[in-house]
Amino acid sequence: MTNDEHNALEWMFFNSPKTAKDAIMIKEDYYELLGVQRNASEEEIKKAYRQMALKFHPDRNPGDKKSEEKFKQASEAYEVLRDPEKRSLYDRFGHDGLKNAGFSGFTGFEDIFSSFSDIFEDFFGFGGLGGRRRGRAGARRGADLRYDLSISLQDAAFGTEKKIDVTKGVQCRECSGSGAAPGTGPETCTVCRGTGRVTQQQGFFNIATTCPKCRGAGSYISKPCKHCRGTGKETQTKALKIKIPAGIESGMKLKLANEGEPGERGAPPGSLYVVVFVEEDPFFKRHNNDIVCQVPISFSRAALGADIEVDTLNSRETLKVPKGIQSGDLLTIKGAGIPHLNSSGRGDQIVQIIVKTPTKLSKKQQELFQELEKLEIEHETSKNFIKNIFN
Repeated sequence: MTNDEHNALEWMFFNSPKTAKDAIMIKEDYYELLGVQRNASEEEIKKAYRQMALKFHPDRNPGDKKSEEKFKQASEAYEVLRDPEKRSLYDRFGHDGLKNAGFSGFTGFEDIFSSFSDIFEDFFGFGGLGGRRRGRAGARRGADLRYDLSISLQDAAFGTEKKIDVTKGVQCRECSGSGAAPGTGPETCTVCRGTGRVTQQQGFFNIATTCPKCRGAGSYISKPCKHCRGTGKETQTKALKIKIPAGIESGMKLKLANEGEPGERGAPPGSLYVVVFVEEDPFFKRHNNDIVCQVPISFSRAALGADIEVDTLNSRETLKVPKGIQSGDLLTIKGAGIPHLNSSGRGDQIVQIIVKTPTKLSKKQQELFQELEKLEIEHETSKNFIKNIFN
């Protein structure tokens, strides 16, 4: 089976409905939703999203619930397919893989406009379509943060809970994130009168630009908080518990909503993305959901066969070695591999037998090997003699 065939089967398995309820709730394929091929380039995906965003934008379809839902679905699809890591995860495991990695879509329109602020600016310009992200109440959502977490292969296989310390900006305790001194507050900008935009007429056109005084906020702080110097933030180290799902792969992300940097002037905080890296194991090597290891045995056990003890990820199993096994041959311990992510069942443990050549022999061992060599020579001579008679 080729890698493409394997990935296709893997994708079908993780995306096929398990129950009638799942069949009803299953999400539409992101590529089909945007109308692009699975090998579409980043530019093709962006162009397809732009067309759908223009068509179904809520400002163009006020009160139209179907258009609003299409806009949300297209935005979710674009958020996944524009990100190489999310796209790779989706291609392999579908919607379930994204869910287990912590991506749950957008909470609403403001979340979409905040996440795609630069994109909507490119698509539509300020004001009008997409303009709801600006203005007096348009403080920016907080920045997302990243934390790299290393775990053992056993933790990746069976899941675990980890405690991490994250140093980040938090809402200032003195001004509650407003940036203004206690007892005061932001004042409405006198230049733009709270709109965040100033309009200038050039010929037949009215051109709107960001207000130079409040920089688009619609307000400004005349008396900044002394504790945070008007930023509305202070630094703090926070202890968090991270639940690692069984079967996670190296490079996958876990999302902790609202654990990123705080937003401007009380706007929602960003998210914390925990990127999981699985450490190399000295004995086991992972191949998809299978575990591969090498076990050395002696010449005598290889020739005569034997029952040997083999370590697995969480136990010790007896493995039957057949007579006459060759160095490099593979044996399988069913169901001793990695649990399937978001599904029942486990991969297998593949044991490669390595027949060891002894480097130091006792006198008795040397005599026995010499006797064995004589018997092999006699056996080979007898075979050749019989072969010559019948030929």
